[in-house]
Amino acid sequence: MKKVKLDIVGLSYSQTQSGAYALVLGEVNGRRRLPIIIGAFEAQAIAIEIEKMTPSRPLTHDLFKSFAQTYGIQITEILIYNLVDGVFFAKLICTDGENVQEIDARTSDAIALAVRFNAAIYTYEFIISSAGIVIEGNDLLFLENMDMTKEKGSEDISTSIPGTNYKSLTVEELTQKLQEAIAEEAYEKAAKIRDELNKRNSA
Repeated sequence: MKKVKLDIVGLSYSQTQSGAYALVLGEVNGRRRLPIIIGAFEAQAIAIEIEKMTPSRPLTHDLFKSFAQTYGIQITEILIYNLVDGVFFAKLICTDGENVQEIDARTSDAIALAVRFNAAIYTYEFIISSAGIVIEGNDLLFLENMDMTKEKGSEDISTSIPGTNYKSLTVEELTQKLQEAIAEEAYEKAAKIRDELNKRNSA
C-alpha cells in the first residue's frame, strides 16, 4: 500500500471537548491534513518536546526514550496503519541495528515518541483519503477555524482541565507564570501560556 509522509502541523485546544486537544498532521508537500483528537497528557508530552521545554523530572515518554537508548534501540518510523470506528491505530518501527520490530501503540503515544526520536511519521493513502481534510489557504487559519468532532478519529479522553484566560496579563506576567508552571510540572498550563506568548510575539 502507498504510504504518505506526515509532519506535525499544529496542536490546538479543542473548543468542543473539554480537556481535549486537536493534533493536526499534514501531508508533506501537500494540502491534506489529518486531525486527531487526543488527551491532555499526550498533548502536553508532544508540546513539551516541540517547544524544547525541560521538565524537572522525566515524563513517561522521556523515560521510554532513555530506556530504549540504554539498550541500543531506536524508533525509526511511526506508521498510522488503520482507522476503525473513528479510532486510529499506529505502530512503532524499532531497530537495534540488526533486527526490526513493530510495536502496537496509541497514535498519540506514537507521535509523542516520534518527536523525541526524530522518527518519520507515515500513514497509508486510504486513511488520509477517507479521514483527511483538504485545506484552502494557510494552516493558521485552518487551526483557528477548526471545529473538531470525535468522529474524525479519537482516543480515550479522561482528563478535564478548565481553560484559563491569560489575555489580561502582560508579557512579563506571562513569562513569570510560564516559569512557575514549568517548576510546578504543570505542563499543560505552561503550554497554554506559551501559546499566548507566541500570539503576542507574532502579532
